[in-house]
Amino acid sequence: MKIRLEAIRDCLEGVIPGSIATASADGTPNIAYLSQVQYVDGEHVALSYQFFSSTRRNVLANSLARLALIDPFTAAHYRLTLQYLRTETEGALFEGMKAKLAGIASHTGMAGVFRLLGSDIYRVLDIEQVPGRTLPPRKARRNPLLALRRCSEALRDCADLECLLAEALAALAHHFDIEHAMVLVPDALHEALYTVASRGYQSSGVGSEIPFGHGVIGVAARERAPIRIGHFSSEYAYGRAIRASLSASGQGDRLETEIPLPGLQDVRSQLAVPICAGGRLLGVLCVESGQDLAFDYDDEDVLVALAGQLGATMLLLQHGADGPEEAVRGRAAVATAGGRPLVVRHFDENDSIFLGEDYLIKGVAGSILWAMLRDHADSGRVTFSNRELRLDPRIRLPELGDNLEARLILLRRRLEERAAGVRIERAGRGRIRLCVERSLQLQDVPRQRPNSFTRS
Repeated sequence: MKIRLEAIRDCLEGVIPGSIATASADGTPNIAYLSQVQYVDGEHVALSYQFFSSTRRNVLANSLARLALIDPFTAAHYRLTLQYLRTETEGALFEGMKAKLAGIASHTGMAGVFRLLGSDIYRVLDIEQVPGRTLPPRKARRNPLLALRRCSEALRDCADLECLLAEALAALAHHFDIEHAMVLVPDALHEALYTVASRGYQSSGVGSEIPFGHGVIGVAARERAPIRIGHFSSEYAYGRAIRASLSASGQGDRLETEIPLPGLQDVRSQLAVPICAGGRLLGVLCVESGQDLAFDYDDEDVLVALAGQLGATMLLLQHGADGPEEAVRGRAAVATAGGRPLVVRHFDENDSIFLGEDYLIKGVAGSILWAMLRDHADSGRVTFSNRELRLDPRIRLPELGDNLEARLILLRRRLEERAAGVRIERAGRGRIRLCVERSLQLQDVPRQRPNSFTRS
């Protein structure tokens, strides 16, 4: 091909719908508009299959087709010669197109009509530009390689996970003008992701959860592929949708301990990129904007590259986070502060922790805090090492490679936000210190057992 597919990716953003020309087995022509044309790689595109229409029947009988596209910035017209190969009904490509179609449908008032049945994969045989007047090429918003370089430079000296995530979100704001972003890490035990860092929101949302497969973030995590959406989609909105889902599934009791997810009130564009390394999902980087079509293919490419660096660094920090072998047994005098003690309740059912009547945290982070508080109450101990926490049977980390550092960041941030007189801080490499500023009253609420008496 004289024109490379990468050179016309602006035509594939869906700003101006493409049109496809096909012919039946007897040569009868048909032209139809397309909801989506998705870039797959340098030689393939995917078209949205929504209805069993004349186009669908024709490509099954005659695999050759012509696709007309228009560059929304220069008005240049292109004709692509295609050959139909197959249809995919699951996987990363299908889910990405499904998410994008949901946004287009909501934007155009067709949410009840547009439904993706499959992603039709075509080989691009040729690309030609149609003769005609065009506008000058658009001026690039930034040099993406230079911006990526600046981001990489900001991350290279980070010595711990908290610094790494904070610097990454700051770099996105400074070098890409992306003001609203968050990082979530997986909790394999609960099949969800929880927020450990955010920037640009009224509340941090640290500790908020997204189930795998829900919304742009959950789908990106499940498929381990970037998911980009350029218009608001009620189907992929979080907040109320997740609350409704919990209530409908009989999990309404979880709402009491739900931490609101950070997010814009009127989000129009989202891009979620998985953070992977060593064959593992380590997290998801999600960016948002209140403008339609705020993120393009270049943004997606850059964030995928940045997520790769984040993943490699996170894995490296995770392997070196425990510090020296020796256990640390620092102790302090038991607090003698006057006044009413802080009641700390631990529910064994899900390791949730309440400070007084206020919910704090649950899961592994909750079990970490409870183990530390029990040791402090029993012996006055205040200093702990990552290594011993990782091996403590009371904490029950779900897997050997679980990111303990991320859970400690989550716990520290939640304690800071509550400002209830209990906090944790770093005490050197692989060590943390428990700071108790008021007397505590610990209450352990055991798991409720079903009544052994049943009525016949």
